[in-house]
Amino acid sequence: MIKIIISIIFISFTVSSNAQANREALEKQRQQLRKEIEQTEKQLNSNKAKTKENLLQWKLINNKVNLQDRVIDNINKDINVLNNNIFKIQKDINKFDRLLDTLKQEYAKSMVYAYKNRSSYDFLNFIFSSENFNDAIKRISYLKSYRNYREMQGENIVRTQELRLQRVEDLGGNKKQKSEVLQTQSKELKTLEQQQKEKDRILAELKKQGKTLNNQYAAKQKQLRKVENAIASAIKKALDDARRAAVAKAAEAEKKRIADERAATKTTTGSPTTTAPISKTFSKPAPVKKANEPSVLLNSGNTALNSSFERNKGILPWPIDKGTVLMHYGNNTMPSGSTINVTSVTIAADIGSAVKSVFDGTVSTVQTVEDMQVVIIQHGKYFSTYSNLSGVGVQRGQEVKTGQVIGKVATNFDGIGAIDFFMSNEKSNFNPESWLRRR
Repeated sequence: MIKIIISIIFISFTVSSNAQANREALEKQRQQLRKEIEQTEKQLNSNKAKTKENLLQWKLINNKVNLQDRVIDNINKDINVLNNNIFKIQKDINKFDRLLDTLKQEYAKSMVYAYKNRSSYDFLNFIFSSENFNDAIKRISYLKSYRNYREMQGENIVRTQELRLQRVEDLGGNKKQKSEVLQTQSKELKTLEQQQKEKDRILAELKKQGKTLNNQYAAKQKQLRKVENAIASAIKKALDDARRAAVAKAAEAEKKRIADERAATKTTTGSPTTTAPISKTFSKPAPVKKANEPSVLLNSGNTALNSSFERNKGILPWPIDKGTVLMHYGNNTMPSGSTINVTSVTIAADIGSAVKSVFDGTVSTVQTVEDMQVVIIQHGKYFSTYSNLSGVGVQRGQEVKTGQVIGKVATNFDGIGAIDFFMSNEKSNFNPESWLRRR
């Protein structure tokens, strides 16, 4: 019976501890979500004060609604934890009730037996009826044990009642917490409803600007195509330069080899007139590059940099410390319903915010595309491109470090600050967000 009590206590303690840990984790997550909502609200209010409804406002209100959804989902999980805890506590109380019934019945039986055998004559008769001295000692020990057993039964009943009372208090506390969480849920649902109305209002205003916005998106796509062409040209130039450097290096190595052969022949014969004729060499076509051969862009100076860049996939810093993603890599559905496909990620931020290099590298290109300043940085066989900058502070051929400021955020097509960030290799552009750290 004692083992049963200890088992119930241990299980109850473990369940309560786990539930409390889960609730604390959910509360921490909820606080973080509310902090993000506050930051998004500040950005939204700041943008409202500067311009009319635009893509950034639509993205921010969408982010805000999504965060609010996550808050409500978090609260629902908290309610589920409380419901499970209430169910398990009630289950414990039921176990204690059944255990108390058993303990009381056994205690009652022992008390009835003790009452029936309460006279000293019965006890003495029980002892003196022993066959020998050892048997008498055993009977005395039995009587002592039986008396101790009755006392332990009483203590078990009291202890079980105390534990049951504690679980009843726990049940009341959990029900009170659930009531408070339900009130919080109701408030958050009302907040979500208001945010959804604001989202619908902004969407309606943007749809009114449908033709204007579609023209802006079309112009944006043309800009992006031109930037993509600039990236392709920069990569082609880097490849051509690398090939020329490789050819020059090979020619220099061949020239040195021939000179070494002549020197070796002269030393062997002892006379320049007996030098063996040098065989005429013919240029061979460049061998076709195999899939497992290293990129021509890699050399002794940047191989380590390239490997370090690859090892940092998924943890590279963002080019802007604080920003909101307006358009992701791939297809993006606009408020008007039209779709725009991009091979970059567009990040909105305050105009004039610092734009930083995401990794060590060499500035490959600095040029202007439709009044936008564009910086392309080479990281081994990889390239990062920062478009729509102002106040560029680097130049071609310059070495830059991770986090070094290369320019500032300029105004984009709808009057807000934003940059287009590309990542590429010698073959194509790829999704930058898969290389940047999660926010």
